[in-house]
Amino acid sequence: MSKHPTAVVDPGAEIGRDVEIGAFSFVGPHVRIGDGCRLHHHVTVEGFTTLGEGCELFPQAILGTAPQDIKYGGERTTLEIGKRNIFRELVTVHPGTGNGGGVTRIGDDNLFLIGSHIAHDCRIGSRCIIANYVQFAGHVHIEDHVNMGGHCAVHHFVTVGRHAFVGGMTRVSADVPPFMVVVAARGHRAEVRMVNGVGLQRTGYDDEDIASLKSAYMRIFARRARLSGVSIQDRVQGVLDAESLNPHVKYLCEYLLRSFAHGRHGRYLESLRADPVHRKTWKLQNKFTLKVDVVGRGAVLKNAGPSCEASHEEFELTAKADRGWGFAGWDGSLSGSQNPASIVLDGDKNVTARFTQTSAQTS
Repeated sequence: MSKHPTAVVDPGAEIGRDVEIGAFSFVGPHVRIGDGCRLHHHVTVEGFTTLGEGCELFPQAILGTAPQDIKYGGERTTLEIGKRNIFRELVTVHPGTGNGGGVTRIGDDNLFLIGSHIAHDCRIGSRCIIANYVQFAGHVHIEDHVNMGGHCAVHHFVTVGRHAFVGGMTRVSADVPPFMVVVAARGHRAEVRMVNGVGLQRTGYDDEDIASLKSAYMRIFARRARLSGVSIQDRVQGVLDAESLNPHVKYLCEYLLRSFAHGRHGRYLESLRADPVHRKTWKLQNKFTLKVDVVGRGAVLKNAGPSCEASHEEFELTAKADRGWGFAGWDGSLSGSQNPASIVLDGDKNVTARFTQTSAQTS
């Protein structure tokens, strides 16, 4: 290890071979740095952070400090970074949270340019290029070979599909289809513009694969398809039902249907979030409390039951789904899919009603 005299490296840190640590850098006690990494001057690596071999951190890069999530309570969570990643100046990366799985994970051979931010519980694939000041909110999933233009802002729980290209200044509030170019076409509104043909050629896709993806684009996203009166979900299903389907087109269609069927506001990962989206709390006559969480789009109604005594109350919960959504079942103090369902409140209880999307909301 080559360490500048002004650098601070805690004795508990695990440092690999041929690591360079520049002036005024700081490495915390639980950090593990792989062979051949280079930390320029004024770099900070804290927390339970692992750097794979061959990574390079430029001045003012800060990795592993506590996540910006009010639900984070100081629990032990990790930041796991693969090999040969480059973090340019002012890049910040936070570890996971207990509520989100406990880990932020980055693959191999990525380039993070000046000022980009990777928040808690993100999953970044490999061989991605993240341009200046791109901002990833928590729980974002970026698949492999993604290229993000400068100053993009990505909403939490969004997935960006593999080989996608997102133009600069784009506000990404819903899942981005794989293999596509998405740009801010109307103000900051994201729109699928074309197949990322240049990017696919550069990564070895042959002409037949690219032609198949372009044909699928014309049937799903082109202006003529949008004006056809057929919903986008039906257009995707029509492509998926074709014989001898190209495997990359199949992946595109299955990706889109997953977001349509389960994604809240077009974000599939929203359906997997651990914390509830909506909550109601009832304090009943016997002073016990019932909390009802709603995941998806719907509501829960409470009706009086046949029994009300000092020690307990019994009543009925009815799940009401919004249009285009269906009731999927109960979790917590209730289970199964019976609706309405009876519950006896003989103590404080928590119930979660889960709803899933049954039809596309937009065409």
